[in-house]
Amino acid sequence: MLTYILFAIGFGLLYKGADLLVDGASALAKRLRISDLVIGLTVVAFGTSAPELIVNLYASVQGSTDIAFGNILGSNTFNILIILGISAIICPLRVQESTIWQEIPLSLLAVVIVGIMGNDSLIDKGGPSLLTRIDGILLLIFFGLFLYYIWVMAKGQRGERRGVNGADYRLTRAIIFVVVGLAGLGIGAKWVVDGAVKLAETLGINQSLVGLTIVATGTSLPELATSLIAAQKRNADIAVGNVVGSNIFNILFILGVSSIIRPLPVHNGGNIDIGVTIAASVFLFISVFTGRRRALLERWEGITFIVLYAGYVSYIILRAL
Repeated sequence: MLTYILFAIGFGLLYKGADLLVDGASALAKRLRISDLVIGLTVVAFGTSAPELIVNLYASVQGSTDIAFGNILGSNTFNILIILGISAIICPLRVQESTIWQEIPLSLLAVVIVGIMGNDSLIDKGGPSLLTRIDGILLLIFFGLFLYYIWVMAKGQRGERRGVNGADYRLTRAIIFVVVGLAGLGIGAKWVVDGAVKLAETLGINQSLVGLTIVATGTSLPELATSLIAAQKRNADIAVGNVVGSNIFNILFILGVSSIIRPLPVHNGGNIDIGVTIAASVFLFISVFTGRRRALLERWEGITFIVLYAGYVSYIILRAL
């Protein structure tokens, strides 16, 4: 019983820890005069992805590889279909040209790369399909190239900042928020992984389902809260940049680090989940060209996103039965 109580409390710590981390990190970034889009793609995206990172670190160390892999794919699909879906319903989201032609294709390419890396058996007949430590190193190299791209973008947009969501804290307070936030994330992540493994054992279901649904949704709560607040304040750059940046961070950095700690097997169901994440990214790209106005995610498209996610969750639950 205590494990389940800590499991529930863990989600609260993840949410509040990420909230403090994002507030503190955003306050620090604002002093650098960085544009909203760059902050959304980096500070906010990486901060809200911290729960996925720490959950995956614990899961990989403990050998819960299905949770580690399912958490990332489930989070990325949730980010696109649910977070952007609800955000677009609250306020239609204007998408920057650079996001349409560069960041969204980058996030799509990242998933495709993982799909190729995780299917060694297609080349080596009879061999295992997994993300190896070499694959993890390559993913981190790609992540370094992404950071270089962001650095070049930041140099070109320096001084274009139009006001980022959150208070402009003094340096000391911002640092305290970052430290306390990271501590909350660390404790919360351990409790969530422990509870998820226990829940899977109790219900007799596989860890992949738990990772794709409960853990993925829980660790995406910071992204959800951040994008919804940004949408309410009509800051589409933060709302969209947070999701796209988080998805790139999740695939290239978190899966990269996780597979270095412990190689991650890719089962047949995992390939389907990779395909769904790819399809969601493609659908996001297509959606900015549909509707009455180009480069705009409209409310009806947001509703479509949510319906598609409901269908996907129904499928993975039936698949586990």
